[in-house]
Amino acid sequence: MSELRVRFAPSPTGYLHIGGARTALFNYLLAKKEAGKFILRIEDTDVARSTQESVDAILDAMNWLGLSYDEGPFYQSDRFELYREKVQQLLTQGRAYRCYCSAEELDAKREKAKEKGLKPKYDGTCRNRTDQPDAPYVVRFKLPEAGEETTFVDRIKGSISFRHEELDDLIIQRTDGTPTYNLVVVIDDAEMEINLIIRGDDHINNTPRQILLYEALGYTIPEFAHVPMILGSDKKRLSKRHGATSVMAYQEMGYLPEAMVNYLIRLGWSSGDEEIFSMTDLIEKFSLENVGRSAGVFNPEKLNWLNSHYIKTGDPERLAELLNPFLTQKGIVVENGPNLVAVVKSLQERSVTLIEMAAGAAFYFADPVVYDEKAKKKFLQPEQKDLFKIILEKIGSCDSFNEEQLEVIFKEIMQITELKFGKIAQPLRVALTGGVPSPGIYQVLQVLGKERSLQRIEQAVRAIEQIAAE
Repeated sequence: MSELRVRFAPSPTGYLHIGGARTALFNYLLAKKEAGKFILRIEDTDVARSTQESVDAILDAMNWLGLSYDEGPFYQSDRFELYREKVQQLLTQGRAYRCYCSAEELDAKREKAKEKGLKPKYDGTCRNRTDQPDAPYVVRFKLPEAGEETTFVDRIKGSISFRHEELDDLIIQRTDGTPTYNLVVVIDDAEMEINLIIRGDDHINNTPRQILLYEALGYTIPEFAHVPMILGSDKKRLSKRHGATSVMAYQEMGYLPEAMVNYLIRLGWSSGDEEIFSMTDLIEKFSLENVGRSAGVFNPEKLNWLNSHYIKTGDPERLAELLNPFLTQKGIVVENGPNLVAVVKSLQERSVTLIEMAAGAAFYFADPVVYDEKAKKKFLQPEQKDLFKIILEKIGSCDSFNEEQLEVIFKEIMQITELKFGKIAQPLRVALTGGVPSPGIYQVLQVLGKERSLQRIEQAVRAIEQIAAE
């Protein structure tokens, strides 16, 4: 049995779309599982729309997702001479011909076909033409005569047939001499010895034409597996109206790559009732047999659930590294605050994204503390001054800031003040955080440390004195 060779072949005319990323993931997993090769090819024959910025965005997204490729990236723009040779081969064999029909003539033909209730396809005007006018032309591939059909067995969807009368003679070379998608994808897949093509099912209609091109060029026909598309919650094709469709937009929104990989794989693939998969799990368990035939529906809530899981269970040191840029975006200088790993540990249970974690972490680095006006008005009043002075005294005499000693201290404060824990913790939380939602009071004290905690309580006392003086 020959080595499995699969590929991912994005067009660099924009960002890497969620659907493209899932296709790349399916190819990657199967190659890893079967000890095959995963090839990356950049399909940049559309010179006018292809950009280096888009290439970089694709490479960045694949790197972020951990989808390393074994060969490539190859660029179609480097292979134009090969494509021209193959076009000439088809012309010489009589399997292609020059078409001189103008755009206006083609439009008229389409309208005429529509009026007759026919499929608006090229009618073969130039198919058997022998003269060569001095005029612009495209090169068309000559399909077999009507009455025949092309059948292939899709690894996901089963047997699929197309009658040739449903097809037309597709253009394989434009008037400017550049090749078109259906030609170059066949040449590249054949020359790169790709033997299984896993791609979106929006390419199914291209497949019979491509099979006929394989045959005409003398190439071995690969297997095909067409993956159902991804829909929005309204069951329409996923687009910006459903939320971000760019993979890297999710990185910018604070999602973890392992959450995105886990989410993408579940958009059309399953393994029993399991929901959580590491990359190692996926390489072991993935198969095309468990890819569904119906479209996957993008569910942001499910992605959030997965991301919160990976944040809760993630390595705090790694999360601290990932969180740092999000804090920098908020103008927070991490070096001036408490230990970032300790900050992360205190917020892991309550954060869905890294952006949310950064927002929750902001109070730790505030100097001075900025008070929420409602919280300040309610809890930083003159009657709380004595409470804060007792807290200052007890915390100031504390040798260790572990939870056990803090519990002892607060029991003493409760006895002295005859207040319940909540009546003490609420004003103290405002003093330490400014009044924002935060982890438990013991956690906050421990992360801030003794010195910072005392400074913030002293700031609260000064704020109370200022209120009393007004």
